[in-house]
Amino acid sequence: MESLPPEALLAGYPAPMRDIAERLRRIVRRALPDAIEAVRPGWRLIGYDIPSGRKTAFCCFVWAEQEHVHLGFQYGAFMDDPGRVLEGEGTTQRVRWLTFEPGDPLDEPQLRVLVREAARITRLSRAERFAALLDRPDPIASGG
Repeated sequence: MESLPPEALLAGYPAPMRDIAERLRRIVRRALPDAIEAVRPGWRLIGYDIPSGRKTAFCCFVWAEQEHVHLGFQYGAFMDDPGRVLEGEGTTQRVRWLTFEPGDPLDEPQLRVLVREAARITRLSRAERFAALLDRPDPIASGG
């Protein structure tokens, strides 16, 4: 079965959402040139798998909807997020995301940092991810 190209998936969305999604795709590909981009038809999103040991691992995604587009991170709850910009805490256990609407700025340097951080966390073992989470300072206790 031939896979659906990302452009075909995005064709069903309003032009402003397609534009945001295309910009996010470019940012992810620049940040992770070795990532494998593929449409996940069941989820209706564009996923990125990265080399991890002898296999690949699902790292992040671009998910267009009719009114906005998400840049999401499979293990976002474990990521270093000093600006506390990631959404999803209290909604999902580990996935986190950013949401963009038409007119929102896309800070490419900041997004590249987050995408690379997502790749770093994805490549860790489960035990290493949890250890990193435990080693992180408490933002409330530190006044953040």
